[in-house]
Amino acid sequence: MFYDIREVEIESFTMTLEDGIIEKPKKSFFKSKCFRVLKNGFWGVFEGNLSDSDGIREAERNLIWNGDSDVEKVVTRGNYEMKMKIPPWNLSIEEKIEMLRDLHKCLNAKSVKINYIESFKKFFYRDSDGSEVSYFVPRVGISIFAVEKGKSLQFLSKRLMKPGGFEKLEGVFELTEEINEVLPKLANAISPPSGEMNVLMDSKLAGVFIHEAFGHAVEADHVLQGSSVLSGKIGKRIAGENVTIVDDPTIEEFGFFPFDDEGIKAEKKLLVENGILKSYLHSRETAKKLIGRPGNARAEGVDFPIVRMSNTYLEPCDYTFEELLEFCKDGVYLLGSRGGETNPATGYFHFNAQYGYLVRNGEITEMIRDVGLMGYLDILKNLKIGVEAQFDPGFCGKAYQIIPVADGAPRVLCRAKVGGL
Repeated sequence: MFYDIREVEIESFTMTLEDGIIEKPKKSFFKSKCFRVLKNGFWGVFEGNLSDSDGIREAERNLIWNGDSDVEKVVTRGNYEMKMKIPPWNLSIEEKIEMLRDLHKCLNAKSVKINYIESFKKFFYRDSDGSEVSYFVPRVGISIFAVEKGKSLQFLSKRLMKPGGFEKLEGVFELTEEINEVLPKLANAISPPSGEMNVLMDSKLAGVFIHEAFGHAVEADHVLQGSSVLSGKIGKRIAGENVTIVDDPTIEEFGFFPFDDEGIKAEKKLLVENGILKSYLHSRETAKKLIGRPGNARAEGVDFPIVRMSNTYLEPCDYTFEELLEFCKDGVYLLGSRGGETNPATGYFHFNAQYGYLVRNGEITEMIRDVGLMGYLDILKNLKIGVEAQFDPGFCGKAYQIIPVADGAPRVLCRAKVGGL
């Protein structure tokens, strides 16, 4: 019999400034335990603030069947505490409100909504094999949503979210400069062309592509369920020789964690190397079944841990922005993301860019709006990749659980279908 115990404490504060009015300031505190017992290939689970012995006993009572589950046994010990230069609790609510008001004053849009978040997570894990780990990780963030009316009604969103203290928000006013410059033009931009063409993606849109179209397909639970286009592809070429993709929770981006929710020490995972698929992302259970390395089991609160990404990125190559434009010649340059959809089973994706530009003879020309990008994962086989990667933070949902992640990429040139929304 194997058992593990997770204890999670999360303290958070959020508030919103919408068109100059403070709304929904909210402090919350969450503390609970999750007890898991694995016996005869079946999990018994119980959530609640009980003693360890009582919780394990309750989890055992929920062992109602036999199954084929087993876990990769890894013993880990350690603790981690992220240091902060400016702990958010050192600032009053009034000071935080004043920062949001200052941001609002810098924006010229018709309507503006600014969200502020901070959270502090304490995590404790122990299991029947002798593992015992703990950590403390703070996170802070600002997101801005601005609306403008011109020939059409348009919006632009920007965000800055990092693990760490208040000091990580130092560059947030730069977001307002980009919104003020781009949004008035976007409200008067022209409709996009449609059809298959050369597409140059900025780092944010390329990062979303790597996370959504590739990353979910490499999660081992999807592989085991037969719902991944990458099933059975370990050791095979799935991309061009210039493509290397990594998931790394040790980078201090929004998807950072020192230990996963099964007590495994975080480490960099090489997923694709020079176009060859090297690994899937694993929990203890999927690692046992597919002979992999665990370390990517994550949970929202004390929910059951499932296979998730952390900071997932495409490594840069050697093309400058000017060279990519020259290779693009005639096509579109798309920036940012408004979300979209992907199907890991087929590799199909459909994303919406925040805005873009027509590219004519290697030169950026008119701005375009309401533009979508469609294709399949096999576009990885023919990419031209830029020189500098940037990360974009966000929250990823899967199986009704939402966790912090980041995705990264340089600018990327590909061939794909483009269409209006």
